[in-house]
Amino acid sequence: MTGAWRPGDPPGRRRWVTRTGAVRLESGGELPGFTLAYETWGTLNADRSNAVLIEHALTGDSHVAGPAGDGHPSAGWWDALVGPGRPVDTEEYFVVAPNVLGGCQGSTGPSSLDSDGRALGSRFPALTIRDQVSAETALADDLGIARWAAVLGGSMGGMRALEWAVSHPARVEALLVLAAPAAASADQIAWASPQLHAITGDPHWHGGDYYDTGEAPHAGLGVARRIAHVTYRSEPELAQRFGRSPQGDGRFAVESYLDHHAEKLVRRFDAGSYVTLTRSMNSHDVGRGRGGVAAALSRVTARTVVAGVDSDRLYPLAQSVELAAGIRGAGEAAVIHSPYGHDSFLIETAQIAALVKPLLG
Repeated sequence: MTGAWRPGDPPGRRRWVTRTGAVRLESGGELPGFTLAYETWGTLNADRSNAVLIEHALTGDSHVAGPAGDGHPSAGWWDALVGPGRPVDTEEYFVVAPNVLGGCQGSTGPSSLDSDGRALGSRFPALTIRDQVSAETALADDLGIARWAAVLGGSMGGMRALEWAVSHPARVEALLVLAAPAAASADQIAWASPQLHAITGDPHWHGGDYYDTGEAPHAGLGVARRIAHVTYRSEPELAQRFGRSPQGDGRFAVESYLDHHAEKLVRRFDAGSYVTLTRSMNSHDVGRGRGGVAAALSRVTARTVVAGVDSDRLYPLAQSVELAAGIRGAGEAAVIHSPYGHDSFLIETAQIAALVKPLLG
């Protein structure tokens, strides 16, 4: 019924940190404790000063580096950047990558089971990006990391990286925010809306409590992924790769491409987490309750690089320019030149490496 990781599945490289007792959330709701799955690479040095936190995007997970294998159906999503001798050198740095709270790859989310063995489903509360970062402080504390040497992230991961630097400035030495804004825009929330409606309008959604029904909102999740994936790539790239080429089965080649990505996501992700995390991205606003975005960004003390993609139609470069202008010492936003749109933060690893190396110094 779900592509979520469940207890009893191969753990892969995952480790877990658990917090017991009620956790108050920004919405006023609460969680009765939580568990975060995470992976690490490298060795934490004696004074615990070499830790780097890497934050994943919406449908990413903790498997930043390494091959596919038991527990990890896909190779690391930033494998070219993280590892021995790579830009984030695990012979020098201790790299930590958590699966986000609300996710479905080992961390507490809607697919997680309660003490009676029932999925939380509709009982799982609304989360904000700020709540997710608050949960990650428990991981940092458990590892004895008082200050990250760097926090890096793109897209939703960039939102969390930025929130770390605003919420806990003394705990972030360096910051890289890729293809992410200071606050979600009306356009981004609008693109999310039909995705949410596709899932929650699926007759197999069952109000979020589909896990034990024998049915699942796979059709709705697939439609959501198709919509999202169009925003992740650029129009010129789609035109160049697919044009109007037909296939023998009555579909255009570009339709087959979207169908393929929808089928892949349904196999490895959970519809409840997709809804929870999309709503948390809609809530993203570092200025909420802090006197506005400018006041919030003035709290950042980290050495900062902000970068955007020139072909990104989901998180346009202009948002990165505005974000960089608001952070003291960030300088001008770096520009990733690519035809691949928003997904360039996953694809253009050579250009990202050129940003990471001087940032880590």
